Amino acid sequence: MKLFDVYPLYDIELVKAQGSRVWDKYGQEYVDLYGGHAVISIGHSHPYYVAKMTEQISRIGFYSNSIIISGQQELAEKLGRVSGYSDYTLFLTNSGAESNENALKLASFHTGRKKVVAFSKAFHGRTAGAVAVTDNRSIVAPINSTEHVTFLPFNQVDGLKEGITEEHAAVIVEGIQGVGGIQVASDTFLKALRARCDETGSQLILDSVQCGYGRSGQFFSHQFAGIHPDMMTTAKGMGNGFPMGGVLIAPHIKASYGLLGTTFGGNHLACAAGIAVLDVIEKENLIQNAAETGDYLIEHLHGISGVKEVRGRGLMIGIELEDAVGPIRDALLFKEHIFCGYAGKHTLRLLPSLAMDKALADRFLTSLQTVLTK
Repeated sequence: MKLFDVYPLYDIELVKAQGSRVWDKYGQEYVDLYGGHAVISIGHSHPYYVAKMTEQISRIGFYSNSIIISGQQELAEKLGRVSGYSDYTLFLTNSGAESNENALKLASFHTGRKKVVAFSKAFHGRTAGAVAVTDNRSIVAPINSTEHVTFLPFNQVDGLKEGITEEHAAVIVEGIQGVGGIQVASDTFLKALRARCDETGSQLILDSVQCGYGRSGQFFSHQFAGIHPDMMTTAKGMGNGFPMGGVLIAPHIKASYGLLGTTFGGNHLACAAGIAVLDVIEKENLIQNAAETGDYLIEHLHGISGVKEVRGRGLMIGIELEDAVGPIRDALLFKEHIFCGYAGKHTLRLLPSLAMDKALADRFLTSLQTVLTK
């Protein structure tokens, strides 16, 4: 049997990782400024994280949600305190797409409605409901298409009154679009969404899968706007590489037995990973570090020839280039040995560990300048 060939692969096999560095099977070191799609939040192989995961697997790795898993409550309490949402409840999942699926389902259950508003260039996942609210027709199969979803222009307040009505169960939006090119939702736009959802009873879902967990310099990027969504979805950095996700749910949305369910969500190992991540974020002041290091990077990127625009917040940064991003990304990877991402034809995407320091920032800035001037 062969693998189903859906991923274009670089000819690199990584065998070791530590902090913000990774090594291939030949011993070549790389700087990781992409974190495997924003997943590595506290750094690769953090010793505290490794110790907690090792301790947990030596006792029990898995049992289902039919019994008490005390780590779930510990994780919920810590997440509520660190994020500032202690009065919300938490449903644990395995991924960002699954988190968005369940948030949409809850909104529909709560309102009794089925229409949804999403936004241009949105990406919310590849499963049935999540991909239906993703603005990329090439990954939406016929079975996933739905007339219940309307796409409005991202970051545009005009048209929200007509576009969001009492027929809509939910409005789903990313606080900072990742795949869409690191487009930051303005405070004005988010406040207008909150106000319109209040008027119509539609539930406001902030997809924080990529822009959450401290990456923006706040725990959730929408907190810059001072709004409170009805639900927030998380994943990626939540487990620092262990698959997990969650939905933070406002108090007015009530639970009942059987309303939602999952086999693997919130298992013993996932909770150990999630608790360790929050412990390290707190102990090492990683949200503040993300804000400071991100500001440093953004400030210095503006001075590099060939850079048209810099977007983002904290350590979620999009660098709009004058030239096509593909060759530049490849040169950074194969000549400068730095992993970066991309979004669209001209945007280089940085999603490093929240522990990234200014020394690594300087190394990247020098390498980018070298690549752009050749």
